[in-house]
Amino acid sequence: MSVGLIGRKIGMTQVYDADGVIVPVTVIEAGPCVVTQIRTLARDGYSAVQLGFGQLSRGKASRARRGHVAQIGGRRQTARTAEHAVPKAGGEPPRWLREFRTTDDAHGFTVGQQLQPSLLQAEKFVDVIGVSRGRGFSGGMRRHNFHGQPASHGAKRVHRKRGSVGASADPSRVLPGTRMAGHYGAEQVTSRNLRVVRADDANNLLLVRGAVPGPDGAFVIIRRSAKKVRS
Repeated sequence: MSVGLIGRKIGMTQVYDADGVIVPVTVIEAGPCVVTQIRTLARDGYSAVQLGFGQLSRGKASRARRGHVAQIGGRRQTARTAEHAVPKAGGEPPRWLREFRTTDDAHGFTVGQQLQPSLLQAEKFVDVIGVSRGRGFSGGMRRHNFHGQPASHGAKRVHRKRGSVGASADPSRVLPGTRMAGHYGAEQVTSRNLRVVRADDANNLLLVRGAVPGPDGAFVIIRRSAKKVRS
């Protein structure tokens, strides 16, 4: 099954496994995720399942966003015939919407269905996708882990500089891709092959071993591992 979950990073803690070994885990609020739309090959040209997570207050949601999940009586909705009508999940508009590609239309999901963390309980490893913490404009030592300049006698106020950036007469320029100071963080990062430790449907919590990108409260996507197979 290629459909994953959408969640929110709660933080890190430690739990004990069945053998009494302490395991560092990241707690993710993964659900309930509502199936908002089903993409079919005949209508959309590809097969996918669209999930929604979280709630957006009606005052902050646009009319188009509310019409995405509920019947609002708009002109475009009423103009559609019955054969072209798209089923609606109902309820308030979700804060986050993401699609998960499937191999075919026979995936077994229906619009309005709620998915919980137990969906990934059978998966031994998962990939977590998130946006790393933004660190602004950073120097070479922080951004690329450079060791800096020597701190011996005669070095004055250059201890954190990166040093030379290019050649002399040939090629007389700085090559593209040279690692320098610059914007660091705030980019999409995928943590691969994280072991699923526990899935709690009662509290909508998913525990995975290790760290995931982003600060506490960040939006993340959990999917089946693309590298390792199921146990």
